[in-house]
Formats: sequence, structure tokens, C-alpha cells
Amino acid sequence: MKVFQIGAAGGVGRRLARLLADRGDQVTGMYRDPAQADTVRASGAIPLAGDLIGDSAEELAAKLTGHDAVVFSAGAHGTGRDKTTLIDGKGLEKAADAAVRAGASRFVLVSAFPDALRDGARSEGFEHYIRVKKSADVHLTRTGLDWLIVRPGTLLDTPGTGHVTAGPAIEYGEVPRDDVAAFIAAALHEPALSRTIVELTSGRTPVADAVAALATGRPSL
Repeated sequence: MKVFQIGAAGGVGRRLARLLADRGDQVTGMYRDPAQADTVRASGAIPLAGDLIGDSAEELAAKLTGHDAVVFSAGAHGTGRDKTTLIDGKGLEKAADAAVRAGASRFVLVSAFPDALRDGARSEGFEHYIRVKKSADVHLTRTGLDWLIVRPGTLLDTPGTGHVTAGPAIEYGEVPRDDVAAFIAAALHEPALSRTIVELTSGRTPVADAVAALATGRPSL
């Protein structure tokens, strides 16, 4: 499979690129900052310069042409409400439009768990982020793409366990970025996981078993 990553240099993106490359997929990783090119290359992906904000949908589609799938894990990462709107919101809309134009029908979006950090102090910036992420999800579900939305819990940099809880609605929790990447790598190649939303946290089910269960309509523990 030829996979195009938007957000390839990020915490989930670079882990995912390595897993996909190791299984034999050809991965292209888009980066904006030239300093990120080496990070993308080291993950096993082919670096490609691009700007999710500055590029038009037509320019982005030209980059996507020839790929089978797109994984969108880009984010503003707390750089301000304007950037959140342009990257997490408008950027997703542009990427989905570009994927349609390019014929890259499989589209995986790394979104946000709806209960993320709801028990902590709330800022207007974070509330804006949650609203934008939800609107991006809605936009993607209204396209004709073969989409999959993954909503991980609070992301951790601790080593992955290879075990998760996954389902359309699960209790909120944490999950290592390693396990998010492993889940996406497996789910991307499961055609039965199409036009569905999956919430994801740490759990007791091996990743491969969790994906297989979801493919048959069952959640995992």
C-alpha cells in the first residue's frame, strides 16, 4: 500500500511510518519545517515538503496522486486558536478534498477523545480545539471517502504494551503513542473498518485482536 502521511514528523506519525515501512508499505511523509525532513526520513518514510496551510487543495492533491491511503495526524499542538482552526479544522477539510481529487480513497483521521481532560481546568483555547476537532470529524463523515476516525485517549510517551481497548464508545483513559500507531497500522489494512469511528485507550486486548473484533462489529476490552 502507498500511504501519504500528513503530520509525519509528529509523535504518532513517525511511529506509524516505521511500522508501515517495516511491513512493506511505501510511505510518503509530508513536512513543512525543513528541520523535520531528517525525522521523516529516519522513520522510514520518503520526505516531501508541503504546507497544509499554504498549499491549495489542488497543490495538495498533486502530492497525493498515486497513493492508496492518507493518514492525517497533523495538529496545531497548542500554538493558538488561529492555527488550530487552520490545521486541525480547515487543514483536514483541504486534505479530504485533495484525497478525493487524487483518488486516494482510504483516509484515516487521528481525532480527539470527546472526554479528553474534561476533569481538569478548562481554557477557551482547549474548548476551541475540541469544537474544531468535532467539526473536522463531521466534515470527513460527509465525504465519499473510505474514512476511519480514531479517537485516542490522552497520549503518553511511555512504551507501548501492544494491548488496547477499542470500540465505538468506551470509557475515557490514556494510551501510549506506540499503541495508537500500532492500532492505525493494523486498522489501515482492514477493509471492514470503513466509515466508522473508533475510540481507543490502553487495555487488555492485543492490537491485532482488537482490530479483528471491530471488523466483525465487536468492541474489545
